[in-house]
Amino acid sequence: MTDAADDGGGTPAGASGDGLRGPRPLWRQRDFGIFWAAQTLSVLGDSFALIALPLLVLEATGSVARMGLLTAVGGAASVVAAVFAGAVVDRVDRRRLLIVCDLVRMGLYGAIPLVWLFGPQIWLLYVVLPLCEAVGMLFAVGYVTVVRGLVGTERLTEANGRLGATAAAAGVLGPLCAGLVAAWSGPAAAVGVDAASFGVSATCLFFVRFRTRTAGDERTGERQGLWRDLRTGVAFLRGHPVLRSLTVLLFVFSFLTLGLNDLVIYHLKHDLGHDDGTVGTVMALGALGTITGALLVARIRRRLGFGPTWTGAVAVCGLAFAGLGWARDVPVVAALSAAFLACVGVAGTCSMSLRQEVTPEHLLGRVTSAFWTLHYAAAPAGAALLTWAAEEQGTAPVALAAGAMCVLLAVTALFTPIRGSGRGRKPV
Repeated sequence: MTDAADDGGGTPAGASGDGLRGPRPLWRQRDFGIFWAAQTLSVLGDSFALIALPLLVLEATGSVARMGLLTAVGGAASVVAAVFAGAVVDRVDRRRLLIVCDLVRMGLYGAIPLVWLFGPQIWLLYVVLPLCEAVGMLFAVGYVTVVRGLVGTERLTEANGRLGATAAAAGVLGPLCAGLVAAWSGPAAAVGVDAASFGVSATCLFFVRFRTRTAGDERTGERQGLWRDLRTGVAFLRGHPVLRSLTVLLFVFSFLTLGLNDLVIYHLKHDLGHDDGTVGTVMALGALGTITGALLVARIRRRLGFGPTWTGAVAVCGLAFAGLGWARDVPVVAALSAAFLACVGVAGTCSMSLRQEVTPEHLLGRVTSAFWTLHYAAAPAGAALLTWAAEEQGTAPVALAAGAMCVLLAVTALFTPIRGSGRGRKPV
């Protein structure tokens, strides 16, 4: 790839519509590098909110069910936004959309520490988080659709793996710092750091030049409303055997696992009696697993193929989840969290890369939107149910049951077209 000089129409040189023009490594491509930095900064701050918002609720109410309710409300807003996110992304300038999403989240999250100066206001979290999750879904769909234009189809898995690895590295530092900030200054201050990170990310994105979509990519005349756009994305998923199977299995997986973060925090704080600093340390150590998974995913997929990689990752996720509630020592909780997050990263990167590889450019936003709408449709209810059950029955039996069902999903995948998408075979 050549560096960031435009080659006429705003297309970053080195990235064409169908792949690469040269073998220049990703780290030497200016636009991808800036985009990479923006995402890392955004995740660094976002990991503060991942810890701080549940801690704010737990500090004020002492209830894991209320933590789960906040997660459920945010998840529901994300699902609703996913319905129209693809249509929006396929219609507007994607660079501008990403910048606006970052700025909106900066303002919304920034309101929390300001209001908290006058005392806890739990209601504000139930307003801010759903709005941020909805905007975040728009950002996420847009983010997925621009990577191929930056690096080309041949390097999608590598690029996604690198984005995931550095995001995970930020995810290690973020929870660790968030736990320290929360212990010293309170969880609201940690949310303030999150708000600032979105401002820095927006500034970085301002300097990225994305590939200009061609008239064939746009095809705006074919789009006649949000529901038709969603049906178009669903139809593509239904017509692709592997994506169809993935969508169904991930629907159940997200139902079982969206509340895991709340469960781990509650287990550490309530069951084991540790402080906010310990929570941050455990989450940071767990995120090391995400780094490992992100760095290894391209190599593992090349060696084993999509099917074995994805299925094995989901199976290990289930085993790790099953053991979390029974772990009584902090190092064991951290190790199991790391194993779970590593395999979530491997499975997620494989799934996203496959979607990017097989979906036509002009459909990518709508297919991504439909995929995530279906993927997370039941997840908010699952998070609420998981945390309610943990409060009523304890974390150990709930984690064991959810983990066992995740393993069952991996076994089920062996009887779907996912199994056949192995090494040396293109997923179809």
